[in-house]
Amino acid sequence: MFISSNFDSGNIEVIAAEQPDAIRLRIRADHQSDFFQWFHFKLYSQADVEHRLVIEGVDKAAYPDGWKGYQAMASYDREHWFRVPTEFDGENLLITHAPEQETVYYAYFVPYSYERHQDLLQAAQQSSWVEQRLLGQTLDGRDMTLLVVGEPSPEKLNIWITARQHPGESMAEWFVEGLLHRLLDDDDGVARLLLQKATFFIVPNMNPDGSARGHLRTNAKGVNLNREWQTPSMEKSPEVYLVRQAMVDSGVDMFLDIHGDEAIPYNFVAGCEGNPGYDERLEQLENAFKNALLAATPEFQVEHGYERSAPGEANLTVGSANVGETFNCLSFTVEMPFKDNDGIPNLETGWSDIRSQQFGYDTLAAIHAVADQLR
Repeated sequence: MFISSNFDSGNIEVIAAEQPDAIRLRIRADHQSDFFQWFHFKLYSQADVEHRLVIEGVDKAAYPDGWKGYQAMASYDREHWFRVPTEFDGENLLITHAPEQETVYYAYFVPYSYERHQDLLQAAQQSSWVEQRLLGQTLDGRDMTLLVVGEPSPEKLNIWITARQHPGESMAEWFVEGLLHRLLDDDDGVARLLLQKATFFIVPNMNPDGSARGHLRTNAKGVNLNREWQTPSMEKSPEVYLVRQAMVDSGVDMFLDIHGDEAIPYNFVAGCEGNPGYDERLEQLENAFKNALLAATPEFQVEHGYERSAPGEANLTVGSANVGETFNCLSFTVEMPFKDNDGIPNLETGWSDIRSQQFGYDTLAAIHAVADQLR
Protein backbone atom coordinates (compact mmCIF):
# COMPACT_ATOMS: atom_id res chain seq x y z
CA MET A 1 0.00 0.00 0.00
CA PHE A 2 1.26 3.46 -0.91
CA ILE A 3 -0.12 7.00 -0.94
CA SER A 4 1.20 9.64 -3.34
CA SER A 5 0.54 13.35 -3.83
CA ASN A 6 3.56 14.28 -5.92
CA PHE A 7 1.56 15.64 -8.84
CA ASP A 8 -0.25 18.78 -9.96
CA SER A 9 -2.41 20.11 -7.08
CA GLY A 10 -1.46 17.14 -4.89
CA ASN A 11 -1.64 17.68 -1.13
CA ILE A 12 -1.40 15.18 1.70
CA GLU A 13 1.11 14.12 4.35
CA VAL A 14 1.23 10.45 5.38
CA ILE A 15 1.53 9.66 9.09
CA ALA A 16 0.85 5.92 8.82
CA ALA A 17 -0.20 3.67 5.92
CA GLU A 18 0.63 0.09 6.84
CA GLN A 19 -2.88 -1.30 7.26
CA PRO A 20 -6.01 -0.53 5.18
CA ASP A 21 -8.09 0.01 8.32
CA ALA A 22 -5.60 2.36 10.02
CA ILE A 23 -4.45 4.97 7.50
CA ARG A 24 -3.52 8.28 9.13
CA LEU A 25 -3.06 11.44 7.07
CA ARG A 26 -2.63 15.17 7.48
CA ILE A 27 -3.26 18.09 5.08
CA ARG A 28 -0.25 20.30 4.32
CA ALA A 29 -0.81 24.02 4.92
CA ASP A 30 -0.37 26.56 2.13
CA HIS A 31 3.24 27.74 1.77
CA GLN A 32 4.04 30.56 4.26
CA SER A 33 0.44 30.45 5.48
CA ASP A 34 -1.77 28.77 8.07
CA PHE A 35 -4.57 28.10 5.57
CA PHE A 36 -5.33 24.48 4.78
CA GLN A 37 -8.33 22.43 3.66
CA TRP A 38 -7.61 21.26 0.11
CA PHE A 39 -6.44 17.65 -0.26
CA HIS A 40 -5.73 15.55 -3.35
CA PHE A 41 -3.90 12.23 -3.32
CA LYS A 42 -3.67 8.78 -4.90
CA LEU A 43 -4.00 5.47 -3.05
CA TYR A 44 -2.30 2.28 -4.30
CA SER A 45 -3.75 -0.73 -2.51
CA GLN A 46 -5.80 -3.91 -2.74
CA ALA A 47 -9.16 -3.68 -4.45
CA ASP A 48 -12.43 -4.65 -2.76
CA VAL A 49 -11.02 -4.15 0.73
CA GLU A 50 -12.54 -1.54 3.01
CA HIS A 51 -10.10 1.27 3.80
CA ARG A 52 -10.37 3.71 6.70
CA LEU A 53 -8.52 6.93 5.95
CA VAL A 54 -8.34 9.36 8.86
CA ILE A 55 -7.28 12.91 8.00
CA GLU A 56 -6.22 14.25 11.36
CA GLY A 57 -6.54 17.73 12.85
CA VAL A 58 -9.03 19.11 10.36
CA ASP A 59 -10.75 21.03 13.17
CA LYS A 60 -7.84 23.49 12.75
CA ALA A 61 -8.52 23.90 9.02
CA ALA A 62 -9.46 27.26 7.50
CA TYR A 63 -13.20 26.49 7.65
CA PRO A 64 -14.06 23.72 10.14
CA ASP A 65 -17.79 24.16 9.43
CA GLY A 66 -17.00 23.02 5.91
CA TRP A 67 -16.55 19.46 7.16
CA LYS A 68 -20.09 19.20 8.57
CA GLY A 69 -22.16 17.18 6.10
CA TYR A 70 -19.20 16.98 3.71
CA GLN A 71 -18.49 13.87 1.60
CA ALA A 72 -15.06 13.43 -0.01
CA MET A 73 -14.72 12.88 -3.75
CA ALA A 74 -13.07 9.91 -5.47
CA SER A 75 -12.23 8.83 -9.00
CA TYR A 76 -10.67 5.86 -10.77
CA ASP A 77 -10.05 7.56 -14.12
CA ARG A 78 -9.69 11.24 -13.05
CA GLU A 79 -12.62 12.08 -15.32
CA HIS A 80 -15.65 10.77 -13.44
CA TRP A 81 -15.83 11.73 -9.76
CA PHE A 82 -18.22 10.48 -7.09
CA ARG A 83 -18.76 10.95 -3.36
CA VAL A 84 -17.58 8.42 -0.77
CA PRO A 85 -18.80 7.95 2.85
CA THR A 86 -17.16 10.58 5.05
CA GLU A 87 -17.63 11.57 8.70
CA PHE A 88 -16.36 14.50 10.75
CA ASP A 89 -15.99 13.73 14.47
CA GLY A 90 -15.21 17.29 15.49
CA GLU A 91 -11.46 16.79 15.15
CA ASN A 92 -10.71 14.34 12.33
CA LEU A 93 -12.19 13.45 8.95
CA LEU A 94 -12.88 9.74 8.40
CA ILE A 95 -13.22 8.42 4.84
CA THR A 96 -14.51 4.84 4.60
CA HIS A 97 -14.26 3.27 1.16
CA ALA A 98 -13.69 -0.13 -0.46
CA PRO A 99 -12.05 0.74 -3.82
CA GLU A 100 -13.17 -1.34 -6.78
CA GLN A 101 -9.75 -0.97 -8.41
CA GLU A 102 -6.20 -1.09 -7.13
CA THR A 103 -5.66 2.68 -7.49
CA VAL A 104 -8.01 5.52 -6.68
CA TYR A 105 -7.73 9.29 -6.36
CA TYR A 106 -9.34 11.28 -3.54
CA ALA A 107 -9.83 15.04 -3.50
CA TYR A 108 -11.61 17.81 -1.62
CA PHE A 109 -13.34 18.71 -4.90
CA VAL A 110 -12.89 17.73 -8.55
CA PRO A 111 -9.42 19.04 -9.47
CA TYR A 112 -8.89 21.33 -12.46
CA SER A 113 -5.32 20.64 -13.55
CA TYR A 114 -2.82 23.12 -14.96
CA GLU A 115 -2.67 20.97 -18.10
CA ARG A 116 -6.44 21.25 -18.53
CA HIS A 117 -6.09 24.99 -17.95
CA GLN A 118 -3.61 25.15 -20.85
CA ASP A 119 -5.94 23.05 -22.99
CA LEU A 120 -8.83 25.42 -22.20
CA LEU A 121 -6.80 28.45 -23.30
CA GLN A 122 -5.73 26.83 -26.57
CA ALA A 123 -9.19 25.46 -27.34
CA ALA A 124 -10.70 28.91 -26.81
CA GLN A 125 -8.09 30.45 -29.09
CA GLN A 126 -9.39 28.35 -31.99
CA SER A 127 -12.44 30.64 -32.09
CA SER A 128 -12.15 33.68 -34.34
CA TRP A 129 -13.72 35.65 -31.46
CA VAL A 130 -10.81 35.02 -29.09
CA GLU A 131 -7.48 36.73 -28.50
CA GLN A 132 -5.16 35.23 -25.89
CA ARG A 133 -3.11 37.86 -24.05
CA LEU A 134 -0.14 37.27 -21.77
CA LEU A 135 -0.37 39.80 -18.92
CA GLY A 136 2.87 38.76 -17.21
CA GLN A 137 4.33 36.13 -14.93
CA THR A 138 3.50 34.77 -11.49
CA LEU A 139 6.02 34.42 -8.68
CA ASP A 140 6.70 30.82 -9.77
CA GLY A 141 7.10 31.94 -13.39
CA ARG A 142 3.74 30.73 -14.70
CA ASP A 143 1.73 32.69 -17.25
CA MET A 144 -1.01 35.08 -16.22
CA THR A 145 -3.31 34.71 -19.21
CA LEU A 146 -6.32 36.77 -20.26
CA LEU A 147 -8.86 35.66 -22.87
CA VAL A 148 -10.43 38.57 -24.76
CA VAL A 149 -13.64 37.40 -26.41
CA GLY A 150 -15.13 39.76 -29.00
CA GLU A 151 -13.82 42.82 -30.77
CA PRO A 152 -13.14 45.66 -28.28
CA SER A 153 -14.57 49.06 -29.14
CA PRO A 154 -15.64 52.16 -27.17
CA GLU A 155 -19.28 51.45 -27.98
CA LYS A 156 -19.22 47.96 -26.51
CA LEU A 157 -19.62 46.92 -22.89
CA ASN A 158 -16.57 45.53 -21.09
CA ILE A 159 -17.53 42.47 -19.04
CA TRP A 160 -14.85 40.94 -16.80
CA ILE A 161 -14.91 37.44 -15.30
CA THR A 162 -12.18 36.07 -13.04
CA ALA A 163 -11.95 32.68 -11.34
CA ARG A 164 -9.85 30.86 -8.77
CA GLN A 165 -8.36 33.71 -6.78
CA HIS A 166 -8.52 30.97 -4.15
CA PRO A 167 -6.89 28.02 -5.93
CA GLY A 168 -8.60 25.24 -3.98
CA GLU A 169 -11.96 26.48 -5.27
CA SER A 170 -11.57 24.51 -8.48
CA MET A 171 -15.30 24.61 -9.25
CA ALA A 172 -14.67 28.21 -10.34
CA GLU A 173 -12.64 27.18 -13.39
CA TRP A 174 -15.18 24.48 -14.25
CA PHE A 175 -17.76 27.32 -14.21
CA VAL A 176 -15.63 29.34 -16.64
CA GLU A 177 -15.24 26.33 -18.94
CA GLY A 178 -19.03 26.00 -19.15
CA LEU A 179 -19.51 29.72 -19.75
CA LEU A 180 -16.89 29.73 -22.51
CA HIS A 181 -18.49 26.69 -24.13
CA ARG A 182 -21.69 28.68 -24.61
CA LEU A 183 -20.07 32.04 -25.36
CA LEU A 184 -18.01 30.55 -28.21
CA ASP A 185 -20.91 28.65 -29.77
CA ASP A 186 -21.69 30.43 -33.04
CA ASP A 187 -25.13 28.79 -33.11
CA ASP A 188 -26.16 30.10 -29.68
CA GLY A 189 -28.38 33.15 -29.95
CA VAL A 190 -27.57 34.47 -26.47
CA ALA A 191 -23.84 34.36 -27.21
CA ARG A 192 -24.22 36.00 -30.64
CA LEU A 193 -26.32 38.86 -29.27
CA LEU A 194 -23.97 39.41 -26.33
CA LEU A 195 -20.90 39.59 -28.54
CA GLN A 196 -22.60 42.28 -30.60
CA LYS A 197 -22.93 44.37 -27.44
CA ALA A 198 -19.97 43.40 -25.29
CA THR A 199 -16.37 42.31 -25.12
CA PHE A 200 -15.59 39.68 -22.48
CA PHE A 201 -12.31 39.71 -20.57
CA ILE A 202 -11.90 36.32 -18.87
CA VAL A 203 -9.14 35.14 -16.53
CA PRO A 204 -9.85 31.40 -16.06
CA ASN A 205 -7.25 31.02 -13.30
CA MET A 206 -6.14 33.99 -11.18
CA ASN A 207 -3.82 31.83 -9.07
CA PRO A 208 -1.99 29.21 -11.16
CA ASP A 209 0.86 28.90 -8.64
CA GLY A 210 -1.43 28.08 -5.74
CA SER A 211 -3.40 25.71 -7.95
CA ALA A 212 -0.35 23.67 -8.94
CA ARG A 213 1.06 23.72 -5.40
CA GLY A 214 -2.14 22.25 -3.91
CA HIS A 215 -3.01 25.37 -1.92
CA LEU A 216 -6.44 26.18 -0.59
CA ARG A 217 -6.40 29.96 -0.53
CA THR A 218 -3.06 31.62 -1.31
CA ASN A 219 -0.41 32.18 -3.95
CA ALA A 220 3.25 31.09 -3.92
CA LYS A 221 4.06 33.64 -1.22
CA GLY A 222 1.17 32.71 1.08
CA VAL A 223 -0.85 35.78 0.10
CA ASN A 224 -4.66 35.72 -0.12
CA LEU A 225 -5.22 37.42 -3.47
CA ASN A 226 -8.78 38.36 -2.59
CA ARG A 227 -7.45 40.76 0.05
CA GLU A 228 -4.97 42.48 -2.28
CA TRP A 229 -7.15 44.59 -4.55
CA GLN A 230 -6.59 47.92 -2.84
CA THR A 231 -2.79 47.85 -2.96
CA PRO A 232 -1.55 44.94 -5.12
CA SER A 233 2.16 44.67 -5.86
CA MET A 234 4.41 42.76 -8.23
CA GLU A 235 6.40 41.58 -5.18
CA LYS A 236 3.49 39.97 -3.28
CA SER A 237 0.49 39.71 -5.60
CA PRO A 238 1.48 40.11 -9.26
CA GLU A 239 -1.64 38.19 -10.27
CA VAL A 240 -3.94 40.94 -8.97
CA TYR A 241 -1.60 43.77 -9.98
CA LEU A 242 -1.52 42.64 -13.61
CA VAL A 243 -5.25 41.96 -13.90
CA ARG A 244 -6.23 45.21 -12.21
CA GLN A 245 -3.98 47.18 -14.58
CA ALA A 246 -5.67 45.48 -17.54
CA MET A 247 -9.05 46.45 -16.07
CA VAL A 248 -7.95 50.09 -15.84
CA ASP A 249 -6.84 49.95 -19.48
CA SER A 250 -10.15 48.50 -20.73
CA GLY A 251 -12.72 49.83 -18.26
CA VAL A 252 -15.27 47.61 -16.54
CA ASP A 253 -19.07 47.65 -16.96
CA MET A 254 -19.70 44.35 -15.15
CA PHE A 255 -17.55 42.06 -13.03
CA LEU A 256 -18.12 38.50 -11.81
CA ASP A 257 -15.52 36.93 -9.52
CA ILE A 258 -16.13 33.18 -9.31
CA HIS A 259 -15.52 31.29 -6.05
CA GLY A 260 -16.52 28.28 -3.95
CA ASP A 261 -17.74 28.30 -0.35
CA GLU A 262 -16.70 25.54 2.03
CA ALA A 263 -19.64 25.71 4.43
CA ILE A 264 -22.82 26.95 2.70
CA PRO A 265 -24.49 24.22 0.59
CA TYR A 266 -26.05 26.56 -1.99
CA ASN A 267 -25.17 28.72 -4.97
CA PHE A 268 -25.41 32.42 -4.18
CA VAL A 269 -23.94 35.84 -4.92
CA ALA A 270 -22.50 38.59 -2.72
CA GLY A 271 -22.92 42.15 -3.93
CA CYS A 272 -21.58 45.62 -3.18
CA GLU A 273 -24.22 47.03 -0.84
CA GLY A 274 -21.49 48.06 1.62
CA ASN A 275 -19.56 50.18 -0.89
CA PRO A 276 -19.42 53.95 -0.29
CA GLY A 277 -20.62 54.57 -3.85
CA TYR A 278 -23.49 52.07 -3.78
CA ASP A 279 -26.71 53.72 -4.94
CA GLU A 280 -30.22 53.00 -6.20
CA ARG A 281 -29.00 52.33 -9.75
CA LEU A 282 -26.59 49.62 -8.57
CA GLU A 283 -29.21 48.11 -6.28
CA GLN A 284 -31.64 47.85 -9.20
CA LEU A 285 -28.94 46.26 -11.35
CA GLU A 286 -28.11 43.72 -8.66
CA ASN A 287 -31.77 42.78 -8.26
CA ALA A 288 -32.23 42.52 -12.03
CA PHE A 289 -29.25 40.15 -12.32
CA LYS A 290 -30.38 37.97 -9.42
CA ASN A 291 -33.90 37.73 -10.84
CA ALA A 292 -32.51 36.84 -14.26
CA LEU A 293 -30.30 34.11 -12.76
CA LEU A 294 -33.24 32.74 -10.80
CA ALA A 295 -35.14 32.50 -14.09
CA ALA A 296 -32.17 30.94 -15.89
CA THR A 297 -31.51 28.03 -13.52
CA PRO A 298 -33.05 26.38 -10.44
CA GLU A 299 -29.49 25.85 -9.16
CA PHE A 300 -29.46 29.50 -8.00
CA GLN A 301 -31.24 30.93 -4.95
CA VAL A 302 -31.26 34.09 -2.82
CA GLU A 303 -32.38 32.83 0.60
CA HIS A 304 -28.98 31.57 1.79
CA GLY A 305 -25.64 33.37 1.62
CA TYR A 306 -23.46 35.87 3.43
CA GLU A 307 -24.80 38.59 5.71
CA ARG A 308 -25.21 41.88 3.87
CA SER A 309 -22.56 44.51 4.61
CA ALA A 310 -23.68 47.65 6.38
CA PRO A 311 -23.65 50.82 4.24
CA GLY A 312 -20.13 52.16 3.83
CA GLU A 313 -18.51 49.19 5.58
CA ALA A 314 -17.43 47.08 2.61
CA ASN A 315 -13.96 45.54 2.64
CA LEU A 316 -12.42 47.26 -0.39
CA THR A 317 -9.45 44.88 -0.41
CA VAL A 318 -11.87 42.25 -1.78
CA GLY A 319 -12.02 41.94 -5.57
CA SER A 320 -15.71 42.40 -6.25
CA ALA A 321 -16.08 45.29 -3.78
CA ASN A 322 -12.99 47.08 -5.06
CA VAL A 323 -13.88 46.73 -8.73
CA GLY A 324 -17.49 47.72 -8.09
CA GLU A 325 -16.37 50.88 -6.27
CA THR A 326 -13.54 51.77 -8.67
CA PHE A 327 -15.60 51.45 -11.84
CA ASN A 328 -19.08 52.19 -10.42
CA CYS A 329 -20.32 48.99 -12.02
CA LEU A 330 -22.38 45.89 -11.31
CA SER A 331 -20.01 43.59 -9.44
CA PHE A 332 -20.62 40.26 -7.72
CA THR A 333 -18.77 37.47 -6.00
CA VAL A 334 -20.38 34.24 -7.23
CA GLU A 335 -20.18 31.35 -4.76
CA MET A 336 -20.72 27.63 -5.37
CA PRO A 337 -20.69 24.84 -2.76
CA PHE A 338 -18.04 22.24 -2.01
CA LYS A 339 -20.77 19.98 -0.62
CA ASP A 340 -24.03 19.95 -2.56
CA ASN A 341 -26.77 22.34 -3.55
CA ASP A 342 -29.24 21.37 -0.85
CA GLY A 343 -32.07 22.88 -2.91
CA ILE A 344 -31.54 20.19 -5.58
CA PRO A 345 -29.34 17.52 -3.98
CA ASN A 346 -27.54 14.77 -5.90
CA LEU A 347 -26.52 12.00 -3.48
CA GLU A 348 -24.00 10.40 -5.83
CA THR A 349 -21.99 13.44 -6.90
CA GLY A 350 -23.09 16.33 -4.70
CA TRP A 351 -22.07 19.60 -6.32
CA SER A 352 -19.74 18.60 -9.14
CA ASP A 353 -17.60 19.68 -12.07
CA ILE A 354 -20.49 19.01 -14.47
CA ARG A 355 -22.95 21.09 -12.45
CA SER A 356 -20.38 23.88 -12.15
CA GLN A 357 -20.00 23.91 -15.93
CA GLN A 358 -23.76 24.03 -16.40
CA PHE A 359 -24.06 26.88 -13.89
CA GLY A 360 -21.52 28.87 -15.88
CA TYR A 361 -23.36 28.06 -19.11
CA ASP A 362 -26.68 29.23 -17.62
CA THR A 363 -25.18 32.39 -16.09
CA LEU A 364 -24.56 33.76 -19.59
CA ALA A 365 -28.34 34.14 -20.00
CA ALA A 366 -28.49 36.30 -16.86
CA ILE A 367 -25.66 38.49 -18.18
CA HIS A 368 -27.60 38.89 -21.42
CA ALA A 369 -30.72 39.87 -19.50
CA VAL A 370 -29.03 42.87 -17.83
CA ALA A 371 -26.61 43.89 -20.59
CA ASP A 372 -28.74 46.77 -21.88
CA GLN A 373 -28.95 48.26 -18.36
CA LEU A 374 -25.23 48.27 -17.55
CA ARG A 375 -24.50 51.79 -18.88
